[in-house]
Amino acid sequence: MYDKEPYVRDNISGEHHILDKIPAHPGAYPLDLPKRPWLQSIMIKLGKISAYTLVFFVVLFVAFYLHGSSTKNDSLAWINYIPIIGQIKQMAEGSSAPLRGEERGRINILILGIGGKGHDGAELTDTMMVMSFDTASRKVSLLSVPRDLSVPIESMGWRKINSVNALSEQKSPGSGGTAASQAISNVLAAPIDYYVKVDFDGFVKLIDQMGGLDVCVDNTFDDMTYPADGQEDNPIYANRYEHLHFEKGCQKMNGTVALKYARSRHSFGAEGTDFARARRQQKIIEAVKERLLSKDTIFNPSLIASMISNLTSHIDSNMKIWEMAKLWTLVKDVKREDIATKVLSNSPEGLLMDTVGEGGAYLLMPRTGNFSEVQYLFKNIFSAPASPETIVKSDNVKIQVMNGTWINGLASKMAVDLEKMGFKVVGLANSSRQDFETSVIYDLTFGQKEQALKLLKEKTGANVSFNMPDWLKDDLAKYITANKSDHPELVLILGTDANKAE
Repeated sequence: MYDKEPYVRDNISGEHHILDKIPAHPGAYPLDLPKRPWLQSIMIKLGKISAYTLVFFVVLFVAFYLHGSSTKNDSLAWINYIPIIGQIKQMAEGSSAPLRGEERGRINILILGIGGKGHDGAELTDTMMVMSFDTASRKVSLLSVPRDLSVPIESMGWRKINSVNALSEQKSPGSGGTAASQAISNVLAAPIDYYVKVDFDGFVKLIDQMGGLDVCVDNTFDDMTYPADGQEDNPIYANRYEHLHFEKGCQKMNGTVALKYARSRHSFGAEGTDFARARRQQKIIEAVKERLLSKDTIFNPSLIASMISNLTSHIDSNMKIWEMAKLWTLVKDVKREDIATKVLSNSPEGLLMDTVGEGGAYLLMPRTGNFSEVQYLFKNIFSAPASPETIVKSDNVKIQVMNGTWINGLASKMAVDLEKMGFKVVGLANSSRQDFETSVIYDLTFGQKEQALKLLKEKTGANVSFNMPDWLKDDLAKYITANKSDHPELVLILGTDANKAE
């Protein structure tokens, strides 16, 4: 069961230490590393290394490496539980090489959340999020993709995007991450450089080991039909679900509660959509980052060792160890205000619309019939806003954008730009008259929003009018009634000149 007189050389002191009863495979290794004198010595000397790099190296990404590198027949496999030993050389050799995407100035990483073993639909992706890092501005963006989005899959037609990983894993185990990356790449018309996939159990254990998360709940909500764990086939239908209740305000969540908060999708009110859930998931990711970088985590070797042990069987990634370490050095100092969050949604100003597929399945499709608007959003997600943004945003200027041409997607593209400039887009629609050659701004405030009007005119080159025609009043009234949207202060009708400006 044990190797003969296993030993380790202390890379700092140069001494060799005989280790008693070191298991021949990592699964049997008792994770009490911090109690060993030689390891204590190493940990003390590691204080010279950046604590941020250490916690990343040890907790988050070494888990991926260990998952694919250790074997039961490797007599030295146990040493992989000491990430700094035996890997420094590899990391140093690779650090001079560029990461995928660095030459483009943008690194794209797909984050996947799955149920995992023991959960219904174990390989269906419950969470899909693209994290981008802009190497020039040192900013990060998070774009959440709804699981009901319909996408084309080779030889299978259009399917829900959350099934891509499962279909690929069924055909070829271990291929799901790559297949999901390709599907997202096709949607965004941009390469996905890396993927990270984690299951529910790994998520819960990680949070519990860190002592929970501090999360601020934006809205009080109840979900009466949250799937009860292990009760999927209960003959008493009501017992298949549990009642979730979250109060507005900041609170401490353990792993189980955080998972429920991130997954809930059938609550009453504003939180009862996949899009609200996507925003909550982004909030949880930010909280995990804060907790991992806390002193309670990075200066606790015993905790780090335990986290490694639990995560190895719950996480999968295509990143090499040097890539993981180098990426961390790039993103570790990104501030919260430099993280942009977006959710693809079916809201009035969103880029998706509801539809029904074969068999009555609920699906989401791009409003224009193709993904050009989604691709435009992703491509320009880091674009700098216009300088008067703070003024326009503080005034909370509400604008309705309408397409006065037959050019698909013109209003949606303009809406993306206007939101970056600080406008609140309350409506997005086609005009009943689509013969506009020149764009027109109808100012319903009669000049009270001077800065916003000036900015909008400079952006579009549109003419300004203070008198709205009757047909437009009717269009606007119908839209507000049908969508229960806010009344706009400015109405922008785009003409063919807007397309030339693009």
